[in-house]
Amino acid sequence: MARTNFDQLLQAGSHFGHLKRKWNPHMAPYIFTEKKGIHIIDLHKTVVLVDEAAAAAKQIAKSGKRILFVATKKQAKDLVQEAAESVNMPYVTERWSGGMLTNFATIRKAIRKMTQIDKMEADGTLSTMSKRERLQVSRQRAKLEKNLGSISDMNRIPAAVFIVDVMKEHIALAEAKKLGIPVFAMVDTNSDPRPVDFPIPANDDASKSIKAVTDAIIEAVKEGLAERNSEKEAPAKAAPAAEEAPAAEEAPAAEEAPAAEEAPAAEEAPAAEEAPAAEEAPAAEEAPAAEEAPAAEEAPAAEGEGEEKEA
Repeated sequence: MARTNFDQLLQAGSHFGHLKRKWNPHMAPYIFTEKKGIHIIDLHKTVVLVDEAAAAAKQIAKSGKRILFVATKKQAKDLVQEAAESVNMPYVTERWSGGMLTNFATIRKAIRKMTQIDKMEADGTLSTMSKRERLQVSRQRAKLEKNLGSISDMNRIPAAVFIVDVMKEHIALAEAKKLGIPVFAMVDTNSDPRPVDFPIPANDDASKSIKAVTDAIIEAVKEGLAERNSEKEAPAKAAPAAEEAPAAEEAPAAEEAPAAEEAPAAEEAPAAEEAPAAEEAPAAEEAPAAEEAPAAEEAPAAEGEGEEKEA
């Protein structure tokens, strides 16, 4: 199902580009026509590219990775902040600090400094300082919170970056490209779409247009997170079923045990009957021996009588 459609983008004013004299020639494939000196973006291509970007964002979210949303324009910052918070993703809406990606270790140190100030306030260390020192620390904490508070839970470099207006956020785009991070971006007719991995040609100055595109990406991220949660729950449900299966298999074994015990009894019965036959056999053999004994005794007697006659 399409994430958005032609009519939604048309009503949001996504088709309005910049003045013809401000255009970037590399945006020519995405421009439909020119009217009253203003380029008109081809929304049919925008719908297709939004779907491609949403599918990629869904897979990233499904894999458990994070997407960094960047939008410091006045008409976009509140919309992007609300959208990113709804899916618990990091965002930058105040100011892009140079080296936020390429020098991430230093940024993490600043975030740890902010956390350290919070601990000082919690354990009462801050109250022992002088009024001037407390004021300096509080100002430092407010500045860090404004610039880095939205990425305080980002422990590693994000898997992708979503940018509104690559012309304004050119530093963020350059850092992402240097690190090989995939970039999703709204590109207007004055932008260069070549460095962007998933360009979305649309009006990046109108809040309605920004909201229409951002909502499509956010919905895809929500679907990816939902599928990830369902896959995690599936093994947990399968584990009890796997434990019950052996119990069902062991029941027949318990019933077969008596049958195995009865088998030897059946085999021993013929042996009991054969025992008398074995005892009768010697009796039959002893009978001829008893008859032969007198014959053996008579033989010497016959020889004795012959000797007496010769004498």
